[in-house]
Amino acid sequence: MTSAVVKAAAATPPGETPTPLARVRDLGIRHDGATHPAPAAASFDVARGEVVLLLGPSGAGKSTLALALNGLIPHAVPATVEGSVLIDGVDTAVTPVAELSTHVGMVFQDPDAQLVTGTLLDEVAFGPENLRLPVDEVLARTEDALRRVGLWERRTENPDRLSGGGRQRLAIACALAMGSPLLVLDEPTANLDPQGIEEVYAALGELVAAGDRALVLVEHNLDAVVGITDRVVVLDHDGRTVADGTVDEVLRARADDLHAMGVWLPVSTLAALRLRDAGWALNPLPLDPAELRAALETVDAPASAALGDAAPGLASPELAAPAVLPAPAGGDVLKGGDVPAGGPARPEASSARSIPSTQRTSAQTRQHPPAPLIRVRGLRTRRGKTEILHGADLDVAEGEFVAIVGANGAGKTTLLQSIAGVVPVPRDQVTIAGTDVSRTDLRTLSRRIGFVFQNPEHQFIAPTVFDELAHGLRLQKLPEAEVRERADDVLRRFGLADKADVHPFLLSGGQKRRLSVGTALVAGAPVLALDEPTFGQDRARADELLGLLRDLNSDGTTVIVVTHDMQLVTEYAHRTVVVGDGRIIADASTPDVFADETLLRAAGLRPPPLRRAFAGLTRHPQFAGVTRLADLAGVTGAAPAGTAAPAPAPAPASTPIPAPTEDAS
Repeated sequence: MTSAVVKAAAATPPGETPTPLARVRDLGIRHDGATHPAPAAASFDVARGEVVLLLGPSGAGKSTLALALNGLIPHAVPATVEGSVLIDGVDTAVTPVAELSTHVGMVFQDPDAQLVTGTLLDEVAFGPENLRLPVDEVLARTEDALRRVGLWERRTENPDRLSGGGRQRLAIACALAMGSPLLVLDEPTANLDPQGIEEVYAALGELVAAGDRALVLVEHNLDAVVGITDRVVVLDHDGRTVADGTVDEVLRARADDLHAMGVWLPVSTLAALRLRDAGWALNPLPLDPAELRAALETVDAPASAALGDAAPGLASPELAAPAVLPAPAGGDVLKGGDVPAGGPARPEASSARSIPSTQRTSAQTRQHPPAPLIRVRGLRTRRGKTEILHGADLDVAEGEFVAIVGANGAGKTTLLQSIAGVVPVPRDQVTIAGTDVSRTDLRTLSRRIGFVFQNPEHQFIAPTVFDELAHGLRLQKLPEAEVRERADDVLRRFGLADKADVHPFLLSGGQKRRLSVGTALVAGAPVLALDEPTFGQDRARADELLGLLRDLNSDGTTVIVVTHDMQLVTEYAHRTVVVGDGRIIADASTPDVFADETLLRAAGLRPPPLRRAFAGLTRHPQFAGVTRLADLAGVTGAAPAGTAAPAPAPAPASTPIPAPTEDAS
């Protein structure tokens, strides 16, 4: 319980329960055209000064519930609503959205859906101006909000010039400036780099600590948000509230049940569950890297642990990083190839920029380098009059799994879109299998590379999910029987078979993401390029998707992903490319990149949770170098476990997580 909640309780007369800021009771919402409500029966309260984390598998109705809290459902989005939502005693079903906006501030999953003006300053001032506040107060609120999200110095710029993460920060600033007592944020950090995530949650934590505001968060990055969370509310697959309690009562005590439901857990908790299954006495269950490290320092290794002399932390053979082409000479680029037998060595510092530089390509690779499937040379990509990439050089060999990482605005997405031909590129700067991307029409290019946008809605054009998958196949003039067979196969693999006739825009955020990936996969292109592939997915579906990408990669498909999820990178990517200020500043095997914290800090990144957990661990040095969940088996003696997990079947009517009582809070 935060100090703000304590203050609120203290201010309440003895014997009386504090009036909740928000009260949701038996809320069921069925969109027009949908066959089932999602959520189906959600109930919980939110008190002032409280941060409530809303969890549940994809399709449970979390984003839909968020829209109901500020009245957009049912006033702007047609839907049948049962149950009730009261905000500060106001019934959202009968109160206009304009009035509700003074009670509830909203940050959408897609920030582009709420940006309308020409400068950052005007965008943030827009809401307070519509409240007819004095000019001085409007400006004061605007400055405070922009400073909190680190955008004050860019206040005169057009929002279109911001990266996806920058627009997400701007949307948060707009909500803050409204001064609403309840802030509802749907995946607020999905497009932010690790440093930005830390800064945003620090700002939100300070905001709530004052005691007069509350937050409701839909978030899958639990490693970032657990530190400021007071209560956790869990919806099951049917959208019913099945857990409502403190972080200890839900995340620690019921972690196994949540994991079985496909709900995201902190990476440290997932690691602890595997260690506990292998006999390590980790009680209570750790929730963050510091807790996991502290717990391991106090327990003995189980007798069953096989602590052989093999070097820990190395990738499993099937996921070992292949030798890669050395990046073109540039002096400041971290280059790499084979991982040394004893684990990745720390690169030496570069005198040019204090960014480390290594070169470990094997002699065999230097003599007979594989011809690159993708070749980028001197790439200079512009958006309008602004140059985003400044002479980028990159080779990707056939069959690689490459991650592109970097801070917001570094040029990651632009690099990926340039490779895929989504944005115009100059001639002879990007080729795929010898084909110049700049001289190839998009229909032909789509047979060579499948692209998945950061925002799934940006690529939907058909009236049904099935037609969306079939569209590209029909353009290839394939027989209708083959079109149906291939589309139906993707529908089954991505858990969308029952949504075949639904409009894509009526899917949940996670379902839209799966459909967008499916449209790229269905054409069978030899290269897949994905921008934030796990955004909006529950844990089971994310594992399933990444497992599918891993299997496709094992079969020869080249995979390139842009992501801010450092744990995802360490688990799956053979090689990591770090982009900074429109240039490639590092290109090496993934273990080499994440072994260098100086490089990560310089690029605005952070080590993945497991590396932070095991760094400096003295009692069990065998964990040194472990960065992947998949590597824990080799250290603990547990049976090997793949990272990917099958999607769980729909939850039965009775769930192992007991439902809260009517007044649980």
